[in-house]
Amino acid sequence: MLFDRDIEGGGFLPSILDAEVVNNECIMPAHYRLTLLAPSIAGQVVPGQFLHLRCWKNYDPLLRRPISIHAVDRQSGMIVLLYRVVSRGTELLSQQKPGDTLSVIGPLGRGFTLPQKDNGIGVVAGGMGIAPLYFLLQELSSMGIKAAVFQGAATANMLLVTQEISALGHALFVATDDGSAGFHGAVTDLLASVSMQQDIPISFIYTCGPKAMMQKVSEFAAQQGAACEVSLEEKMGCGVGACLSCACKIKGRDNGFSYQRVCVEGPVFSGEEVCWD
Repeated sequence: MLFDRDIEGGGFLPSILDAEVVNNECIMPAHYRLTLLAPSIAGQVVPGQFLHLRCWKNYDPLLRRPISIHAVDRQSGMIVLLYRVVSRGTELLSQQKPGDTLSVIGPLGRGFTLPQKDNGIGVVAGGMGIAPLYFLLQELSSMGIKAAVFQGAATANMLLVTQEISALGHALFVATDDGSAGFHGAVTDLLASVSMQQDIPISFIYTCGPKAMMQKVSEFAAQQGAACEVSLEEKMGCGVGACLSCACKIKGRDNGFSYQRVCVEGPVFSGEEVCWD
């Protein structure tokens, strides 16, 4: 079953299908990595897009859950989702076992703009913000592009997929709030410090994480004359643009603004166009 509307930025139609659960492992308390078999989605998805999942067999809870795509193996048709248990829906999702099936809509949303060449690429992740950014790093690596990756977390044991990022060949710099690993402080301070001290030229920055962090990254990019794309997170109802529950403020002409849907016009936006206040 297909929607009759092309999702902006994707160039293809999303599917509704039953995807088989291949694995659903707990990688740290309340954090899971879910692998689904969905070849039709894996073959066309781009970094930054998401899936809308029914995390259980019945309609209680009623609404699906939007989860960003964390990694893809196009050859095997596998899609990996990294999620944190925060509500009844994701608690039910964490109980799914290999061989179970989940109703999935996707891929949805507008993804990241991939660079045409290796020309100073920076990636800044805060906490669970690494979830959609790791797929981007996979794609960059396959294109022969190496990025400077700045990853922040509250403490060392909350840093996710660091070994996998390094294995892709990217330069990884980490920051923790408590100083238990890497730079002691905010990842945005690490970004500014490394860029200045190591003279790393950055022309394009991708970021995902807490809103205040993304605002600072966007401001830093503007000061450096670099482009910046941010992946926003908002509560969603339908996931396909009909309910408007995920609308966010985007700058317009003459200091005005408009509302755009994170599920369709996003979740990826230019950092300069987001109204952060």
